[in-house]
Parts: sequence; structure tokens; C-alpha cells
Amino acid sequence: MTEYVVLIVGDADRWWTTMDVDQRTAGYAEYARFGEELTRRGHTITGGAELHATSEAKRIPPGGGPVTDGPFTETAEQVGGFYLVQSEDLDDLLDCCSIIAALGDGIEVRRTVQPEDRPS
Repeated sequence: MTEYVVLIVGDADRWWTTMDVDQRTAGYAEYARFGEELTRRGHTITGGAELHATSEAKRIPPGGGPVTDGPFTETAEQVGGFYLVQSEDLDDLLDCCSIIAALGDGIEVRRTVQPEDRPS
């Protein structure tokens, strides 16, 4: 099986700053449905997490330097969470991802680099 990371990209803080409790509850129900659908279709979730607010992020600039608070300021979108998924059917995985994309965030799916992919 191939391993993919499913990145949830958008306004990472929207859930807590603009949505009321009912909207968040409905949104979380869709994420649960996403996980159930992945399992039902034969994909395997091996990891993942929702991330805390971007205000809690720590940043080290490219090339090194002092650690600062917050995300990269020039970035309009942030990663709000991720799933690690093993799948033999990328097209079907992408179809499943439309469940959570419908909530308003973008979804980026990328293959993870495995040891056998690296040059020896």
C-alpha cells in the first residue's frame, strides 16, 4: 500500500473564531464520516491530528535563526490538521476527501517518501 498525507489547508483558526458550537459539532461529524468512509472503502488511517491555533505556533526561519511566535506571516493559508492514510486507490481517496473539502478548507494529498524511495 502507498502512504499519503492528507493536509487540511485553509483558515486554521476558523473553527474557533467564527463558528458557533453547533457549526463545530456538525463539522466534526463530517470528519467522523470521512474516517468511516475511508475505512468502509478499504483505506487505512495510520495517524493524524487536528492542530492547535496558529497563535501557538513556533517558527524558525529558513536557514536558521531565532525562534519566534506564530506562523509564517506571508502565508494566507495554514495547515489545520492532517491524516496519514494507506491506500491502493488514490482516486478513491481523493473522492473521500471531498467530504471534508465541502466544509470549506482546501485538501492537499501527497505521497510520503519511503526509505526505498531515497537514493542509496
